[in-house]
Amino acid sequence: MLLICLFTLLLLLAGPVFVIASGTASLGVDWSKADRTSVGLAPDPATTPEAVVQVYAARVLSWRGAFGVHPWFAVKLAGARSYTVYEVIGWRVYRGMQAVSVSHRDPDGRWFGAQPTVLAELRGAAAAAAIPKIAEAASTYPYAGEYRIWPGPNSNTFAAWVARAVPELRLDLPSTALGKDYLGTGLIARAPSGTGWQVSLFGVAGVLLAVEEGLEINLLGLTVGVDPLDLAVKLPGVGRLALRPDSATPVVVEGEAKPPG
Repeated sequence: MLLICLFTLLLLLAGPVFVIASGTASLGVDWSKADRTSVGLAPDPATTPEAVVQVYAARVLSWRGAFGVHPWFAVKLAGARSYTVYEVIGWRVYRGMQAVSVSHRDPDGRWFGAQPTVLAELRGAAAAAAIPKIAEAASTYPYAGEYRIWPGPNSNTFAAWVARAVPELRLDLPSTALGKDYLGTGLIARAPSGTGWQVSLFGVAGVLLAVEEGLEINLLGLTVGVDPLDLAVKLPGVGRLALRPDSATPVVVEGEAKPPG
């Protein structure tokens, strides 16, 4: 039994070790000098009058990036000249502030040097309807005074909380979203995408089954899973490995899903 447990632990840690060995994790980066500039993924408000919602994630700083990502929600009302960004930041709690940050930083800025990716996007009427829901979910986040890197609550716990309140996002948080399965004292909840359900014991062990996410097993906060619809597997540290080229992030325009143009 002990050998099985050790073997399982080694398998779970193989992905993060590979990420460190491959140089994907940003080791030795001075946070005060790290690049936070825009990468050009957010539509320019000056030329995009419609409402926009985008969900981003990027590897966290230092060795922790081998295990997890930091997510955030960037929203722009119709006609607005800037974005509002909702996210949870741990150091705010350590300094006696609320964990939830609401700012007007670059919506697609690098996260201390790490390149962000778009996880979900809404446009037009669908985005306009979702923005008040995102703001309400952020204001009612139940762990605003708490932050724990592992097993949660953390920034990924926040992303999952908001996603459940806005199921039209159909947000499939990556396996590297460490903390997304933390349900506090709860045991059962809807999957973040809103297309299924999950059972989780304090974010340390659990199972998720949903149309969007597929089947995920959470062990020690690390996720292993399969996504049959996208022919992909999900691994700790590494993230998604697709057996076919991953389709672009769907854009919902006026409530109707369309491919990006």
